[in-house]
Amino acid sequence: MCRLLILVATLAVANTSWAGQVVYPAKEQSPEQQKQDEAACYSWAVDNSGYDPAKPPPSQPATAQSSQPDRPTGARVRGALRGAAIGEIADGDTGDAALAGAAMGGSRQRRQRRQANQQAQSAADQQHQAVMARQQDGQDAFNKARAACLEGRGYTVK
Repeated sequence: MCRLLILVATLAVANTSWAGQVVYPAKEQSPEQQKQDEAACYSWAVDNSGYDPAKPPPSQPATAQSSQPDRPTGARVRGALRGAAIGEIADGDTGDAALAGAAMGGSRQRRQRRQANQQAQSAADQQHQAVMARQQDGQDAFNKARAACLEGRGYTVK
């Protein structure tokens, strides 16, 4: 069990590019001792920071669609009725006025959907940024804890 833990931690630590840290033995520790210390400090940092770089929380994609379905809303019909009413009052030509009103209603409907989609996308972007900030905070806390542990064992961490 202990060997398995050391192996897993060593494999995770072997690729230090994710951690952004480089560890130098300051007291002539052997490579084997350094691997053991790094594995122990990895586990200690996970326990103390509550963040495991090998298992970061999933980030959700920053795409969203409006909750409004793509079904008819009656905007064109209402526009046509309004146009026909205005056409009847103005000059008696209800047909052309109804067509113009329907076009206006459709335009209004598309504009409202576009605004709703933009708002939904903005909310999704903000949520994604918050998730990424929490992940970065977790990574920073882990790096700080790992560096403190390794420095306590006589290593220089850059």
